[in-house]
Amino acid sequence: MKIDALATIDLGPEIDGMQGRQLRLRLITMEPGGVIALHSHKDRPAVVRVLQGTVTEHREGGSAQEHKEGENWSEGKEIMHWAENKGTKPTVIIVGDIFKP
Repeated sequence: MKIDALATIDLGPEIDGMQGRQLRLRLITMEPGGVIALHSHKDRPAVVRVLQGTVTEHREGGSAQEHKEGENWSEGKEIMHWAENKGTKPTVIIVGDIFKP
């Protein structure tokens, strides 16, 4: 998996109450068979867009959903999940999130 940091901004000086948090934009490329490990979005909301390929997202509780090229989704505090590229070509997603470095 390749993760490219595209942009980051410290939100403390920008928005009252956001001290210690950053907004970042990343480009993630997953080769066929690639996996993003199980993780939580508690205290780290995110939005995602699939630029190429298909991502299969597995959420806690057993549900799975395919997100195809051109689709978007959001990940809030209740989300615990992992994702994989089950296809035959690289999957490319762009992810924007707010996090504490």
